[in-house]
Amino acid sequence: MKIVSLVIDQHADEAGFLVDLRDHAVCAPHYSLNDLHTLERRIEAHLDGLRVAGSAGLETLLQFRPNTRAEVFAAVVLAFESGNSVALYKLSVHLHEYPEAERFFSAALGWLEWELISPWIDRMLASPEPLFHRLGLAACGMHRYDPGPALLTGLSHADPSVLARAARTAGELRRRDLMPTIRAHRLHPDPATRFWANWATAQMGDEHALEPLRQFAEQPGEFQYRALCVLLAWQKRENSIAWIRQLIENPEQQRIGIQAIGLLGDPFSVPWLIQQMSDLSHARVAGEAFSLITGADLGLLDLELQDMPDFDAGPNDDPEDANVAMDPDENLPWPDPQLIAAWWRAHGGDFQAGMGYVLGLQQSESSYRRALVQGQQRQRIAAAFGVARWRPNEVLFPTSAPAWRQKMLLGEPASPVRPL
Repeated sequence: MKIVSLVIDQHADEAGFLVDLRDHAVCAPHYSLNDLHTLERRIEAHLDGLRVAGSAGLETLLQFRPNTRAEVFAAVVLAFESGNSVALYKLSVHLHEYPEAERFFSAALGWLEWELISPWIDRMLASPEPLFHRLGLAACGMHRYDPGPALLTGLSHADPSVLARAARTAGELRRRDLMPTIRAHRLHPDPATRFWANWATAQMGDEHALEPLRQFAEQPGEFQYRALCVLLAWQKRENSIAWIRQLIENPEQQRIGIQAIGLLGDPFSVPWLIQQMSDLSHARVAGEAFSLITGADLGLLDLELQDMPDFDAGPNDDPEDANVAMDPDENLPWPDPQLIAAWWRAHGGDFQAGMGYVLGLQQSESSYRRALVQGQQRQRIAAAFGVARWRPNEVLFPTSAPAWRQKMLLGEPASPVRPL
């Protein structure tokens, strides 16, 4: 029995580790849709090991250590699959004690099939408890399921976190009929509520939401890249160009300015991007912007530096150092400016200055959809907003959904990681 217990513990630990990895991967610059699918198969293999263990597998997961986060994902999956209300109660208690685990509870709801969770979601949406109401709205958003009147109820909730999630779900569903209600929260004092309200209505054609989004795009934080993507998709081109010029003239905002250039997609800026590749602090993000415009894969085309530079932008071991932020470009390749300049001399004639490109093709609904199939996750997030601009009445493509589900939506060959 001791050996069995060790095997269960190993499955639980590995599942938690891989789920944590997936949490980062869905927004990472080096994960493709196929990479995500491979990772999810590894997660599912460990979930299967826990399923085979029966009640012992779930009990192991419910023995929460302090600050347990990612293991919550596996526990939620098994609890819902078995309809174990006692386990779900224990999970809710844990969430109240450690709110950081909520994102993994939500992710599990997005992982599971809607038919399995929908009866529980109805109860969550009817609950007076903000936590459950928030989780119910999150599940609806991730599955792109319209909860009907519950969404309007969420948009009038007293708890800002419920308001924020309701606004986000309304935006994901493109509920244009709710735009006046969402607009009422445009200046909400809670940053998350304010962001999601403007994020949602901007994608419904609300030009007044763009200025608040610019403020989020100019400040480092969890909302910055999403704000930037929506801005570049919906803002008038001339306004975007003028704004980008302001960004790149400010040393503290050059990185976000470089990302904005990539999203704008104008090959006119490629020579300037190549110049930035000689600046170690901006080299990798400039390479990413170059690839987003041209479609050139630096690794496949051998356009990377052979010798890695001595550069560390992330936190170090010095407890006195106030810099604790992770390097957002850690997993990007180091571009070789000379090789890339030579590539551009050979291929630059294929591009027309003044036009927008994404992965080597002129920006259009079809090129953005192609990017959803072939791009890396950070590129795919931008592509989803691009498609949304061309299809303003369709739900936003879910780039964080299970990969097999995304593939089905894209018409790509796929099967669930676990047969239904």
